[in-house]
Amino acid sequence: MQDSKKLKTLTHRIIAIVGDGATEKMLRLKHLTSYRSAVTHSSRLLFTHEDKLILPASIPSRFTSNRFLDFYQLGNKDAIQKERARLKDEMNRGYFADMAELKEHGGKIAVANKVIIPAMAAVKFPQLEVNSSNGKCFKLPITTYGSDTESMKADIPKATLMCLSFRATSQAMTDSWSAPFVEAFKDSNKVRLYEISFIESWLLSLTPIKKLLLLMLKKSKPEENGVLHKQIAYAFGDHYYFRKELKILNLLTGYMFLLDKFGRIRWQGFGLAAPDELSSLLSCTSLLLEEE
Repeated sequence: MQDSKKLKTLTHRIIAIVGDGATEKMLRLKHLTSYRSAVTHSSRLLFTHEDKLILPASIPSRFTSNRFLDFYQLGNKDAIQKERARLKDEMNRGYFADMAELKEHGGKIAVANKVIIPAMAAVKFPQLEVNSSNGKCFKLPITTYGSDTESMKADIPKATLMCLSFRATSQAMTDSWSAPFVEAFKDSNKVRLYEISFIESWLLSLTPIKKLLLLMLKKSKPEENGVLHKQIAYAFGDHYYFRKELKILNLLTGYMFLLDKFGRIRWQGFGLAAPDELSSLLSCTSLLLEEE
């Protein structure tokens, strides 16, 4: 009987100890659940108001890039799939791959077109928003689409050479095309030339820093004879899908696109200009000037 009482007392003690521990665990779990709920509510509130609650008034609400927002759209399966594809693409291609390719052929990733691309087979150049050094924002290319009046159509160029540069290494490459191009068509008012530098850093794309950068990049206008002048512009922000549409992989080389008045790509070149490639560019431009 005494042993039975001892066993019963010991059992009660064990139950009491376990009970106290279980109670403590339940309290901890409840506290943790409440904390997580509060954090989730706060994060939803911040993203709902486009980060306005955590950003200074001087920085615009677009501080967070579209890519960042897409990544955190956890309920959007398409956005997640799109971001995964992008990350995989960027991991497969990096700076060292670009550098190895540049050492191999000096940026000449392909030969330029020898003849003009037929209008029916030509693809449109994707629209691009750029800034001039004076801070003016405009969209390229300038085409006949959306130009209703005759006066507006009269200002549309028949041929536009777009020289794209993503790194400083490609500046000499674009110069090898643009300088002879300006010399050949300096008296034509139907030709345009744009040298576009891409600045994809999110920090440099912030409005205050961008304005300061454009102010620093502003130079005195070079003395150029004739009608045709080289126009320098800057494209800020993420241009991954723009590059993908034009099949631009190596960011260390230069890319040249000759467009017609409808914004279609009728010729393209890469890297440093070879004499025969330069000749094909000039002849294709002359053909575009003759097109109705």
